[in-house]
Amino acid sequence: MGIFDTVTDALAGSTGTAPSTAGEDGSEGAYWCDDCAVRVRDVDVDDEGLDRDADGTPTCPDCGDAMRFERATGGGCAC
Repeated sequence: MGIFDTVTDALAGSTGTAPSTAGEDGSEGAYWCDDCAVRVRDVDVDDEGLDRDADGTPTCPDCGDAMRFERATGGGCAC
């Protein structure tokens, strides 16, 4: 077996992407309130019953300010 075969075999099992648990349920990220440290995943906003501002952005359940959206990278914890 030559070096080419070894490399080919090693790469055959690789998908080329990092394993990810983020987004398997349709989530694209989470909304954050930086002042209150409240985090709500985008797919949970309606289930949590969060209000939205005029632009449709969820508001923090603690302080009422608009939350910031942070897109999930899919590479691990978004903590």
